[in-house]
Amino acid sequence: MSIDAALRHDQLFIGGGWVAPQSSRRIPVASASTEEDIGSVPDGVEADVDAAVDAARAAFDDPSGWAHWEPTQRAEALERLAAIQDMRADEFARRVSMQNGMPIAISRQFEAVFPAVLMRYYADLIRATQTCELRRGLLGGQVSVDRKPIGVVGAIVPWNFPQALTAFKLAPGLAAGNTFVIKPSPETVLDAFLLAECIEEAGFPAGVVNIVPGGRELGAYLVSHPRIDKVAFTGSTAAGRHIAEACGRLLRPVTLELGGKSAAIVLDDADLLGSVKNLFGATLLNNGQTCYLGTRVLAPRSRYDEVVDVVSGLAGSLRVGDALDEATQIGPMSTSTHRDRVESYIAKGRDEGARITVGGGRPGGRGWFVEPTVFAEVDNSHTIAREEIFGPVLAVIPYDGDDEAVAIANDSDFGLGGSVWGTDIDRAGAVARRIHTGSIGINHYMIDPVAPFGGVKSSGIGRELGPEGLAAYQQIQTVYVTPPTAV
Repeated sequence: MSIDAALRHDQLFIGGGWVAPQSSRRIPVASASTEEDIGSVPDGVEADVDAAVDAARAAFDDPSGWAHWEPTQRAEALERLAAIQDMRADEFARRVSMQNGMPIAISRQFEAVFPAVLMRYYADLIRATQTCELRRGLLGGQVSVDRKPIGVVGAIVPWNFPQALTAFKLAPGLAAGNTFVIKPSPETVLDAFLLAECIEEAGFPAGVVNIVPGGRELGAYLVSHPRIDKVAFTGSTAAGRHIAEACGRLLRPVTLELGGKSAAIVLDDADLLGSVKNLFGATLLNNGQTCYLGTRVLAPRSRYDEVVDVVSGLAGSLRVGDALDEATQIGPMSTSTHRDRVESYIAKGRDEGARITVGGGRPGGRGWFVEPTVFAEVDNSHTIAREEIFGPVLAVIPYDGDDEAVAIANDSDFGLGGSVWGTDIDRAGAVARRIHTGSIGINHYMIDPVAPFGGVKSSGIGRELGPEGLAAYQQIQTVYVTPPTAV
């Protein structure tokens, strides 16, 4: 795969057009599957962020601009963008899979389809959402409660689901009337420039969406920028803590969707063999590079060996290969550095006494691959059960009885996703509701646009998706319309 001239970008999307960057620095992009160069983009610097924030600020403050458009007008713009995203869906999927190793069959669903679904969902929602509510005061008179856009949003997007997670922020934020400066991860920048082309084609007003790629330092600069009104971040818990500290000092609203170490609780009546497809989606989706996955598989001691065999059989049967191959189920890790990190956890699992039942190695050839790996004889105190690995590595932990399963599941610093597997749905639901987590599935796990998504504990603050995701981009103003009658 030689470098594609179409995937070399020399300008940044700021203020509704393509402008020269303020530095000659560049971000090179390599294929996760082949390690070959596939493109490059400008590496943004602080001056670029300044220009982007200024453009977003001007667009928001314009008295006849985006924030003051009727909700129906903004909804129509979102629907235009969705239609353009649909037309370029295959290109989005290809760019994402080349960069981060997501199997193309997965990226065609999540990265090519889901963003447009969210644009249309929030277009419909903003049309139906009351932004001004008149209340009769208890002391007399009338009060208007108005929901208004917050302002300029700094959105920092990770590499694992770059387009879907951009849309998590962009769709509700735009629907509410906010403007954006988006900083994509340096690992996935080519798809971000494709999004910029779609926004330009959709005819959004200048400055409503601006995109400046860069690393951690640039993200920190954006978070603390004096003209930013809200921060939306998806990424690691460690980075999220720094962002939370900065936003706390600035009294700046922030939404943080962070790491996870979720539990997949297999009850003693579960039919795992009949749920293998759903089990894959809940534990190993996107090469294990998914924040909500149930990477701790909790198995009843009475069926422990059977569960280990089923999970090991699933992992061992998965086809590992080039992310652009339609048959691939597990692609490479996003970078060589990340592969090394995943392998260090596999070594740690061995050192602490857990037993590998399948995988544990590195396939031959080029690309940043790790074999799907399952550990048995894992205690919940082991490092591989405590820390987020973010790769195709599962730990099977035994338990006795539902109460111990709940206790083990809740014995974690994280609380983002999870699942419960059983044939008695009422019992499984009762167990699920005892887990301290932001979301959990019964016999599957799949994010839905209408359902709020986010974490508790070290998994984050706030919610995305659903009406709650829209509310996160609105601020409330009270207007005392008529005075109470004098007493």
